[in-house]
Amino acid sequence: MFTGSMLWTASASAAGNDAAAAINRGEYLATASDCAACHTDKGGLPFAGGLHIVSPVGTIIASNITPSKTYGIGDYTEQQFADAVRKGIRADGANLYPAMPYTAYSVMTDQDIHDLYLYFMQRVKPVDHPAEETKLPFPMNIRMMMKSWNLLFLNDKPFSPDASQSAAWNRGKYLVDGPAHCSTCHTPRGPLMEEESSKFLSGGQVGAWYAPNITSDPQSGIGRWSQADIVQYLRTGNLPGKAQAAGSMGEAVEHSFQHLTDNDLNAIATYIRTVKPIATPENSGSRFMQGDNHDATGLIRGLSQQQVADANQQGLALFQGNCASCHEAGGQGSRDSYYPSLFHNSVTGAQNSNNLIATILNGVNRTTREGQVFMPGFGHHPNDINNLSDEQIASLANYVLTTYGKPAKPVTASMVATVRQGGPGSNLVMLARFGIAAGVVIVLILAGIWVIRRRKIVTDPS
Repeated sequence: MFTGSMLWTASASAAGNDAAAAINRGEYLATASDCAACHTDKGGLPFAGGLHIVSPVGTIIASNITPSKTYGIGDYTEQQFADAVRKGIRADGANLYPAMPYTAYSVMTDQDIHDLYLYFMQRVKPVDHPAEETKLPFPMNIRMMMKSWNLLFLNDKPFSPDASQSAAWNRGKYLVDGPAHCSTCHTPRGPLMEEESSKFLSGGQVGAWYAPNITSDPQSGIGRWSQADIVQYLRTGNLPGKAQAAGSMGEAVEHSFQHLTDNDLNAIATYIRTVKPIATPENSGSRFMQGDNHDATGLIRGLSQQQVADANQQGLALFQGNCASCHEAGGQGSRDSYYPSLFHNSVTGAQNSNNLIATILNGVNRTTREGQVFMPGFGHHPNDINNLSDEQIASLANYVLTTYGKPAKPVTASMVATVRQGGPGSNLVMLARFGIAAGVVIVLILAGIWVIRRRKIVTDPS
């Protein structure tokens, strides 16, 4: 009897250890999947939802995914949880919008889904507070439309390792394609907001920001980055002389990548470096090697107010008044690279100027183990030290690009206004409305033809 009791105790202890290990793995996967970035509002409780996500078809509000039985996912079975994560289907059968990257999570293994489920149900604290409902314009508010979209674009095949590649490469591919959902941002979207798989990781618009080309192309992508470069960037968000993370990527570094193991970061780098190179046609040189030190302080001294107001001088004046104290008069940044150089910088050397505009508007706020990196924005936010108009930001951006970067095309006030409102919209809403209207007209025409034929049959039985 005593021996049996000891065996039962040992068995229960082992089961408890297994469950704890699974929950820990689930927590790590939730971090790798960056769930908190969307499902935790600014200043809100973890995973309680409420964050407003600006999309080309309207604002999508992240849901409460705590184990609250009233307002969260507390009543979800493991199968319902798996369907939500991998197929974009809620427990009530309604479809999720692909702002939730279930198209990427579809490759996740059953074991990983199980571990995630245990973590959310047993370690995340329930928040009994509803998140605001998403209210997209018609017809995008008809969630059933997503069933057709899923039939066209959801590839629900689980991850299959490539036997010809190393374990690190396969792990990296699994993380990139699945939990880290890199293609969700870095792959361009087609007319139906689907990922263009033929342009995998070659760059895409994400709200106000542009997720750049991260293929192995040496000019357009990051083909010249070393393994150590990629790992350092993912861990810190800072690669002096090349790139700094801001916007959604800054959040990904803060909430996700910096917490991954060295093995996983190296696995990601191993795989990313083998992704098919895709050259962006308009790129004429590496975005990391543009510009040079240029101190124009002497040009502005002694100028009258009227001269400073001139379009050619306004950008210089705005730079001296708002940027030079941190980035230095020559744009070289601080010696420790806390304030980055403005030349040899991916933001100023890129063909697409959206990230420069978005950085000026929104600033940078990223916290890693190395500390906080903060740059105030100039777009009428609470912590901004100066509020600049669209015209002023356009002048400042043009000065920075022509002086320290790659002036591909002039920045205009209308471009700034588009970025300020959260990025360009999509014609998908209008196309969907037109399609529905055309469908109704066709149905009415067919119904009219049927009625006319029916009447002819009734009036002329022969």
